[in-house]
Amino acid sequence: MSSTDFSNNADPSTSKRAPGGVRARARAQLMADLRAVARAQLAAEGPSGLSLRAVARELGVSSSAVYRYVDSRDALLTALIIEAYDEVGAVCERAAGQAMADDGDPGRAWLAVGHAFRAWALANRSSFELIYGTPVPGYAAPRDTVAAATRLWLVIETVLLTAKARGELDPAGPELDVHGLMTDEVMEFAREHVRAASGTDPASAVGPDASPTEAELARSVTLWVSLVGAVSAEVFGHLHSMTHDYARLFEVTLATAAAGLGLRVPLG
Repeated sequence: MSSTDFSNNADPSTSKRAPGGVRARARAQLMADLRAVARAQLAAEGPSGLSLRAVARELGVSSSAVYRYVDSRDALLTALIIEAYDEVGAVCERAAGQAMADDGDPGRAWLAVGHAFRAWALANRSSFELIYGTPVPGYAAPRDTVAAATRLWLVIETVLLTAKARGELDPAGPELDVHGLMTDEVMEFAREHVRAASGTDPASAVGPDASPTEAELARSVTLWVSLVGAVSAEVFGHLHSMTHDYARLFEVTLATAAAGLGLRVPLG
């Protein structure tokens, strides 16, 4: 009896579901293999060198077979971009959650997020370059990438809101006028996601009715830019000969950026 045969005693409902399940698993496996080969090609050739024909050749299938799963190089790039954003977003969410569970210090949580982001970037340089490096010529990211791309920023926003809710933000210098700085779209997006996230964590100090102000969103963007910029400077070689200790300089950079917003980061 072949592996695809069903016993006479098999549950008929299971037998009917199996072909669809097999096809779904086969499709998922091929997509996983396709993305893995594409990531390897990214590392070797860069985003501009990504080729569906080369991916198909590496997989040992025809180009037409690959086109049944992704209809263009840009569609494959989009899949890789979303995968990279989701991967680093999940890494940073876990780091923040673990830090808050350990001692509840938002400053330590911010540092933990930074270390997690840096470690991911150094271990996945081609993926980091794809999402935070030079834009790929001729490629315009669709809105499908937005939710994944904002995961890191929303982690940072939640850390700051937690610090504020607990009264742990020190005076942060002069208040800057940020009225009209953030778009209505991004403010509504952030508020919806912060409220949704607070509802999934019973230990969160951010209530379900949380509504970040424009100034708070601008501050979280400041930290996000500082984090991405600090890692980019290291990954792309801009700190060459500037320091004997990249990790320590990175920590000092994060602590300095946070101090400007009133978030104290314990180092040492």
